[in-house]
Amino acid sequence: MEVKFNPIDMQTWPRGQIYYYFSKIAPTGYSLTVDLDVTIMKSVLRERNIKFFPAYLWLTTKLLNRQIEFKVAMVDEVLGYWDFLTPLYATFHEDDKTISLMWTEYNDSFPAFYKRYLENQQKYGTNHGILAQPACLPPANCYTVSAIPWVDFKHFSLHGYENKPYYLPTVEAGKFHENNNKTLMPLSITVHHATTDGWHIKNFLEELQHEMNNPEVWAFEQ
Repeated sequence: MEVKFNPIDMQTWPRGQIYYYFSKIAPTGYSLTVDLDVTIMKSVLRERNIKFFPAYLWLTTKLLNRQIEFKVAMVDEVLGYWDFLTPLYATFHEDDKTISLMWTEYNDSFPAFYKRYLENQQKYGTNHGILAQPACLPPANCYTVSAIPWVDFKHFSLHGYENKPYYLPTVEAGKFHENNNKTLMPLSITVHHATTDGWHIKNFLEELQHEMNNPEVWAFEQ
């Protein structure tokens, strides 16, 4: 899909003053971690022999794309938002324990996205180096979403060390753990307060849990 960047009119944008305060006067970012119930999603996907990780990538991206606040970016010193985000994620190499970054363009259809994800893995999955897809750079509308499947963390916070405006979210999942016959997955989201408030994260997490409880609605559509 062709992605469009939409400039924001600061004079009419409801977040105009909030953006200015948290980006210029008191630059602030924050992160929080919750446990999500993946019992149903994990079971249903396993029955259909569908990998959990790409389903997690797609579902997270789909729900972030519902709110403009998660898609705000600065392009050529112009503030705006992308029509949609595309996931940039890490693939792990067992041979030397390194990672390489990959991306799969977002598609509204999970089966279409899943097919492209598997094709990318087959074509580029064994490529080492920072970019597994070396022929081109990641699209500008990429955001970081990944997992640390070996660690059941209580909190995860990502720290950037570049002094440049970056407003897209970062999402990280952790190791599954069992509690009261449920399979739980820690999920951390890091955002910039200039563009994203707790209300937006609350909506995202509620929708994410709902979709994880109903994978038959989206996982098998044609």
